[in-house]
Amino acid sequence: MKIEVWSDVACPFCYIGKHRLENALSQFPHKEQVEVEFKSFELDRHAPLSTDKSIYEKLAENYGISIEQAKQNVQGLSKQAASVGLNFNFDDMKLSNTFNAHRLIKWAEQNGKGAPMIENLFRAYFIEAKNVGNLDTLADIAEASGLDRTEAVKVLNDKDLYVDDVRKDEDAARKFGINGVPFFIMNRKYAISGAQPTETFVAALQQVWEEENPTPKLHVLSSDNGDEASCTDGNCMIPQKK
Repeated sequence: MKIEVWSDVACPFCYIGKHRLENALSQFPHKEQVEVEFKSFELDRHAPLSTDKSIYEKLAENYGISIEQAKQNVQGLSKQAASVGLNFNFDDMKLSNTFNAHRLIKWAEQNGKGAPMIENLFRAYFIEAKNVGNLDTLADIAEASGLDRTEAVKVLNDKDLYVDDVRKDEDAARKFGINGVPFFIMNRKYAISGAQPTETFVAALQQVWEEENPTPKLHVLSSDNGDEASCTDGNCMIPQKK
Protein backbone atom coordinates (compact mmCIF):
# COMPACT_ATOMS: atom_id res chain seq x y z
CA MET A 1 0.00 0.00 0.00
CA LYS A 2 1.24 3.48 -0.83
CA ILE A 3 0.04 6.56 1.00
CA GLU A 4 0.77 9.98 -0.49
CA VAL A 5 0.44 12.89 1.94
CA TRP A 6 0.12 16.46 0.71
CA SER A 7 1.18 18.82 3.50
CA ASP A 8 2.94 22.06 4.36
CA VAL A 9 5.55 22.65 7.04
CA ALA A 10 3.52 25.63 8.28
CA CYS A 11 0.27 23.67 8.64
CA PRO A 12 -0.53 22.67 12.24
CA PHE A 13 -3.10 20.08 11.21
CA CYS A 14 -0.50 18.52 8.91
CA TYR A 15 1.80 17.91 11.87
CA ILE A 16 -1.05 16.54 13.98
CA GLY A 17 -2.29 14.40 11.09
CA LYS A 18 1.19 13.03 10.48
CA HIS A 19 1.41 11.76 14.05
CA ARG A 20 -2.11 10.35 13.98
CA LEU A 21 -1.29 8.42 10.82
CA GLU A 22 1.93 7.16 12.41
CA ASN A 23 -0.02 6.05 15.50
CA ALA A 24 -2.47 4.23 13.24
CA LEU A 25 0.34 2.51 11.35
CA SER A 26 1.87 1.32 14.62
CA GLN A 27 -1.38 -0.63 15.18
CA PHE A 28 -1.64 -1.92 11.62
CA PRO A 29 -0.47 -5.55 11.19
CA HIS A 30 0.75 -4.91 7.63
CA LYS A 31 2.66 -1.70 8.39
CA GLU A 32 5.89 -3.08 6.91
CA GLN A 33 4.16 -3.20 3.54
CA VAL A 34 3.01 0.44 3.66
CA GLU A 35 5.01 3.20 1.98
CA VAL A 36 4.33 6.79 3.02
CA GLU A 37 5.43 9.57 0.67
CA PHE A 38 5.08 13.25 1.49
CA LYS A 39 4.12 15.71 -1.22
CA SER A 40 4.71 19.46 -1.32
CA PHE A 41 1.88 21.93 -0.79
CA GLU A 42 2.36 25.63 -0.02
CA LEU A 43 -0.44 27.23 1.93
CA ASP A 44 0.85 30.67 0.96
CA ARG A 45 3.27 30.95 -1.95
CA HIS A 46 3.55 34.68 -1.38
CA ALA A 47 4.45 34.52 2.29
CA PRO A 48 7.61 36.49 3.16
CA LEU A 49 10.75 34.72 4.32
CA SER A 50 10.29 36.42 7.66
CA THR A 51 7.90 38.85 9.34
CA ASP A 52 7.46 40.59 12.67
CA LYS A 53 3.78 39.60 12.78
CA SER A 54 2.76 37.04 15.36
CA ILE A 55 0.54 34.09 14.48
CA TYR A 56 -2.24 35.81 16.43
CA GLU A 57 -1.93 38.99 14.38
CA LYS A 58 -1.95 36.95 11.17
CA LEU A 59 -5.08 35.04 12.21
CA ALA A 60 -6.81 38.23 13.31
CA GLU A 61 -6.01 39.81 9.96
CA ASN A 62 -7.12 36.79 7.94
CA TYR A 63 -10.41 36.20 9.72
CA GLY A 64 -11.35 39.70 10.85
CA ILE A 65 -11.22 38.89 14.55
CA SER A 66 -9.46 40.36 17.56
CA ILE A 67 -6.05 39.25 18.83
CA GLU A 68 -7.73 37.87 21.95
CA GLN A 69 -10.17 35.86 19.85
CA ALA A 70 -7.28 34.51 17.80
CA LYS A 71 -5.55 33.35 20.99
CA GLN A 72 -8.72 31.63 22.14
CA ASN A 73 -9.15 29.94 18.77
CA VAL A 74 -5.77 28.21 18.91
CA GLN A 75 -6.40 26.74 22.36
CA GLY A 76 -8.39 23.87 20.89
CA LEU A 77 -5.67 23.29 18.34
CA SER A 78 -3.07 23.16 21.13
CA LYS A 79 -5.14 20.49 22.88
CA GLN A 80 -5.31 18.40 19.71
CA ALA A 81 -1.56 18.67 19.33
CA ALA A 82 -1.00 17.71 22.96
CA SER A 83 -3.14 14.59 22.45
CA VAL A 84 -0.44 13.22 20.14
CA GLY A 85 2.47 14.40 22.28
CA LEU A 86 3.15 17.75 20.57
CA ASN A 87 3.57 20.95 22.58
CA PHE A 88 2.94 23.76 20.10
CA ASN A 89 4.58 27.09 20.87
CA PHE A 90 2.21 29.60 19.26
CA ASP A 91 3.46 32.53 21.34
CA ASP A 92 6.94 32.48 19.78
CA MET A 93 6.11 30.97 16.39
CA LYS A 94 7.93 32.62 13.48
CA LEU A 95 5.86 32.88 10.31
CA SER A 96 7.80 32.32 7.11
CA ASN A 97 7.75 31.11 3.53
CA THR A 98 8.13 27.33 3.21
CA PHE A 99 9.21 26.91 -0.43
CA ASN A 100 12.91 26.36 0.34
CA ALA A 101 11.93 23.91 3.08
CA HIS A 102 10.02 21.90 0.49
CA ARG A 103 13.02 21.96 -1.86
CA LEU A 104 15.23 20.72 0.95
CA ILE A 105 12.81 17.89 1.71
CA LYS A 106 13.09 16.71 -1.89
CA TRP A 107 16.88 16.68 -1.61
CA ALA A 108 16.72 14.87 1.73
CA GLU A 109 14.44 12.20 0.28
CA GLN A 110 16.93 11.49 -2.49
CA ASN A 111 19.55 10.96 0.20
CA GLY A 112 17.42 8.64 2.32
CA LYS A 113 16.71 11.24 5.03
CA GLY A 114 13.26 12.44 4.06
CA ALA A 115 11.49 11.18 7.18
CA PRO A 116 13.77 12.84 9.79
CA MET A 117 13.95 16.01 7.69
CA ILE A 118 10.16 16.37 7.58
CA GLU A 119 9.76 15.70 11.29
CA ASN A 120 12.57 18.10 12.21
CA LEU A 121 11.11 20.87 10.04
CA PHE A 122 7.71 20.51 11.67
CA ARG A 123 9.32 20.50 15.11
CA ALA A 124 11.44 23.54 14.27
CA TYR A 125 8.40 25.52 13.15
CA PHE A 126 5.77 24.55 15.71
CA ILE A 127 7.74 23.68 18.83
CA GLU A 128 11.20 25.27 18.65
CA ALA A 129 9.95 28.57 17.12
CA LYS A 130 12.61 28.64 14.41
CA ASN A 131 12.38 30.53 11.13
CA VAL A 132 12.26 27.79 8.48
CA GLY A 133 12.55 30.43 5.78
CA ASN A 134 16.08 31.25 6.92
CA LEU A 135 18.71 29.40 4.89
CA ASP A 136 21.15 28.99 7.78
CA THR A 137 18.39 27.56 9.93
CA LEU A 138 17.43 25.14 7.17
CA ALA A 139 21.05 24.03 6.81
CA ASP A 140 21.19 23.40 10.57
CA ILE A 141 18.02 21.32 10.38
CA ALA A 142 19.49 19.33 7.48
CA GLU A 143 22.60 18.59 9.53
CA ALA A 144 20.47 17.53 12.50
CA SER A 145 18.65 15.17 10.13
CA GLY A 146 21.85 13.35 9.25
CA LEU A 147 22.72 15.27 6.09
CA ASP A 148 25.86 17.14 5.09
CA ARG A 149 25.47 20.81 6.00
CA THR A 150 27.78 22.05 3.27
CA GLU A 151 25.80 20.17 0.62
CA ALA A 152 22.56 21.51 2.08
CA VAL A 153 23.85 25.06 1.71
CA LYS A 154 24.72 24.37 -1.93
CA VAL A 155 21.22 23.06 -2.59
CA LEU A 156 19.59 26.04 -0.92
CA ASN A 157 21.75 28.57 -2.75
CA ASP A 158 20.97 27.06 -6.15
CA LYS A 159 17.49 28.47 -6.69
CA ASP A 160 16.76 26.06 -9.53
CA LEU A 161 17.38 22.79 -7.70
CA TYR A 162 14.26 20.73 -6.87
CA VAL A 163 11.92 23.53 -7.96
CA ASP A 164 10.35 21.27 -10.58
CA ASP A 165 9.87 18.51 -8.00
CA VAL A 166 7.94 20.83 -5.70
CA ARG A 167 5.84 22.25 -8.53
CA LYS A 168 5.07 18.75 -9.82
CA ASP A 169 3.55 17.87 -6.43
CA GLU A 170 1.52 21.06 -6.40
CA ASP A 171 0.30 20.45 -9.95
CA ALA A 172 -0.81 16.97 -8.93
CA ALA A 173 -2.69 18.46 -5.99
CA ARG A 174 -4.62 20.73 -8.33
CA LYS A 175 -5.48 17.81 -10.62
CA PHE A 176 -6.84 15.88 -7.64
CA GLY A 177 -8.82 18.93 -6.54
CA ILE A 178 -6.86 19.30 -3.31
CA ASN A 179 -7.30 22.78 -1.88
CA GLY A 180 -6.57 22.06 1.76
CA VAL A 181 -4.07 19.99 3.70
CA PRO A 182 -3.31 17.51 5.07
CA PHE A 183 -4.69 15.30 2.34
CA PHE A 184 -4.01 11.57 2.19
CA ILE A 185 -4.37 9.42 -0.93
CA MET A 186 -4.04 5.64 -0.67
CA ASN A 187 -3.06 3.68 -3.78
CA ARG A 188 -4.33 6.58 -5.91
CA LYS A 189 -7.87 5.30 -5.25
CA TYR A 190 -8.89 6.27 -1.73
CA ALA A 191 -8.68 9.65 -0.01
CA ILE A 192 -8.81 11.09 3.51
CA SER A 193 -9.05 14.83 3.99
CA GLY A 194 -7.83 16.51 7.16
CA ALA A 195 -6.20 15.39 10.40
CA GLN A 196 -8.76 12.72 11.18
CA PRO A 197 -8.72 10.80 14.49
CA THR A 198 -6.30 7.90 14.74
CA GLU A 199 -9.25 5.47 14.77
CA THR A 200 -10.34 6.76 11.37
CA PHE A 201 -6.90 6.07 9.93
CA VAL A 202 -6.84 2.59 11.47
CA ALA A 203 -10.22 1.74 9.94
CA ALA A 204 -9.19 3.18 6.56
CA LEU A 205 -5.95 1.22 6.49
CA GLN A 206 -7.79 -2.02 7.20
CA GLN A 207 -10.52 -1.30 4.66
CA VAL A 208 -8.09 -0.44 1.89
CA TRP A 209 -5.93 -3.46 2.67
CA GLU A 210 -8.90 -5.83 2.54
CA GLU A 211 -10.20 -4.34 -0.71
CA GLU A 212 -6.79 -4.35 -2.37
CA ASN A 213 -5.82 -7.79 -1.02
CA PRO A 214 -9.04 -9.84 -0.98
CA THR A 215 -8.99 -13.28 0.63
CA PRO A 216 -9.48 -15.94 -2.07
CA LYS A 217 -12.85 -17.67 -1.92
CA LEU A 218 -12.72 -21.39 -2.59
CA HIS A 219 -15.50 -23.47 -4.10
CA VAL A 220 -15.37 -26.79 -2.26
CA LEU A 221 -16.14 -29.85 -4.37
CA SER A 222 -17.45 -32.73 -2.23
CA SER A 223 -18.35 -36.27 -3.12
CA ASP A 224 -21.77 -37.67 -2.29
CA ASN A 225 -20.58 -40.84 -0.56
CA GLY A 226 -21.00 -39.41 2.91
CA ASP A 227 -17.80 -39.90 4.94
CA GLU A 228 -14.82 -37.59 4.31
CA ALA A 229 -11.19 -38.71 4.72
CA SER A 230 -9.80 -35.73 6.63
CA CYS A 231 -8.14 -34.66 9.86
CA THR A 232 -9.49 -31.85 12.04
CA ASP A 233 -8.32 -30.46 15.38
CA GLY A 234 -5.68 -33.13 15.77
CA ASN A 235 -8.09 -36.00 15.22
CA CYS A 236 -8.21 -38.26 12.20
CA MET A 237 -11.17 -40.44 11.25
CA ILE A 238 -10.74 -43.36 8.87
CA PRO A 239 -13.83 -43.75 6.70
CA GLN A 240 -15.50 -47.09 7.34
CA LYS A 241 -16.32 -49.28 4.37
CA LYS A 242 -19.98 -50.09 4.03
